[in-house]
Amino acid sequence: MGDIPATDRPNAAGIYDYLLGGTMNTAADRAAADRTRAMLPELAESAWANRGFLQRAVAHMSDKWGIRQFIDLGSGLPTQRCTHEVLAEHGPDGRVVYVDRDPTAIERANTLLRGVPGAVALEADIRDVESVVSAPPTRELIDFAQPVGILLVAVTQFLPDSDDPWALIRRYTAAVAPGSFVAISAPTSDMQSERLAQKIGSAIGRTTNGAVSRSRAEFTRFFDGLEIVPPYAGADPAVVHVGQWGAEDPEVADDAGSRWFYAAVARKPDGER
Repeated sequence: MGDIPATDRPNAAGIYDYLLGGTMNTAADRAAADRTRAMLPELAESAWANRGFLQRAVAHMSDKWGIRQFIDLGSGLPTQRCTHEVLAEHGPDGRVVYVDRDPTAIERANTLLRGVPGAVALEADIRDVESVVSAPPTRELIDFAQPVGILLVAVTQFLPDSDDPWALIRRYTAAVAPGSFVAISAPTSDMQSERLAQKIGSAIGRTTNGAVSRSRAEFTRFFDGLEIVPPYAGADPAVVHVGQWGAEDPEVADDAGSRWFYAAVARKPDGER
């Protein structure tokens, strides 16, 4: 499978992989994660809350709404029950296109996906929507006349306001059929002290990716024109902390790690093109 090339600068995907117990990370990734965890003991808990959200969202879209094809944007390194693995647990006909601009992540993904039907990794910048949706691997697997699940889990923080991530999401939803769903999680410091948020932001800023934290109002804007679905049984349609989405007991799931991220899933309304 090969080794990850050594680098002096940590990479967010490698840090995430390390926190989830993966093996595709460098010494720089591990050192950065350990430094940040010294300030934020719930860091791994937060990573797992995000991973759990992805898994529950994919399972929910498949079981409840019949979504069997997904575009996983900014998918990073394959780790801990990937999208296609979760989808396979709910039927044999699932299709997934993983998209990332990191060649190391894509190389590793394609190695793991060799011989796996219905899944491919595409090296592309998610900001270039046309390149993603028109790429031959995408067109081979995704039927854009049918609803699609679009995943942006712990991704939009790497898109500064100057990239207008809100418009980017609108371009993706414009490319898919009505009845499609979008699942997004993104970091926030709304529930944190300013001092701690600044320290964490500084640590992340030293990675090759950088990151931005957004408020609830900024996060909710990602779903303009879409119908946010209830995050758990008995809830109103709303943005929640990441661990709560799809949780059997949302009060227990609302822990310290969960509160670093917002999450929501929304549907593209019928009649929208």
